Amino acid sequence: MSNENKDRAKENTAAVVEAVSKTELFFSSNKVAIISVIAVLIIAGAGFFLWHKYGYMPQKAEAQEQMYPAEANFRSGEYELALNGDGNVLGFAQIIEDYGHKAGEAVYFYAGVCELQLGNYSEALGYLTSYRGKDKILLARATACIGDAYTGLEDYAKAAAYFEKAAAIADNMFAAGYLLKAGVTYEELGQKDKALAAYKTIKDKYPQSMQGYDIDKYISRIEAE
Repeated sequence: MSNENKDRAKENTAAVVEAVSKTELFFSSNKVAIISVIAVLIIAGAGFFLWHKYGYMPQKAEAQEQMYPAEANFRSGEYELALNGDGNVLGFAQIIEDYGHKAGEAVYFYAGVCELQLGNYSEALGYLTSYRGKDKILLARATACIGDAYTGLEDYAKAAAYFEKAAAIADNMFAAGYLLKAGVTYEELGQKDKALAAYKTIKDKYPQSMQGYDIDKYISRIEAE
């Protein structure tokens, strides 16, 4: 080995020794603080585990159990009972108040639809806009229900926008129904060009849908004006 390589090797060794020494010095000087941080992290991790296992999960299971009678009432069309309960079983509103998202995202959808069916449009918006579900079909339905709520409040511009948004989320046979609502709402606003665009989208993309079979009469009505 040449002298130059030997010198470089010695320098590298010295650098490593110095780095190790500094590291040891740092840990030695901050031993108490480091141990305290590690202890806090361990305690926090253990606390989260215990809370999740013995607090969150049991409450989640309890919340979902409370959902069964409310869902049954919803399917039966008993919207007032499904929403507010009867003293023996909880309704969606109380389940949300007691458990929040632990009951699952669908509870906000159900509560919103109940309020919508009862004609409480502002309250329906509060629930429906809190829905954060991942299922695209249900998300599209919730979005369309927001449009229905704005229709009830006679805010037709927002209603039409939400109907179109719902159609974009669904992009299936359900989308035709949302587009038809958008078209009718645009007609209510006097925006015939947007209404016609919605109707033609149904004709082009969803001709086999229920709405697609009758869409020509909507198109012809506007084009005849």
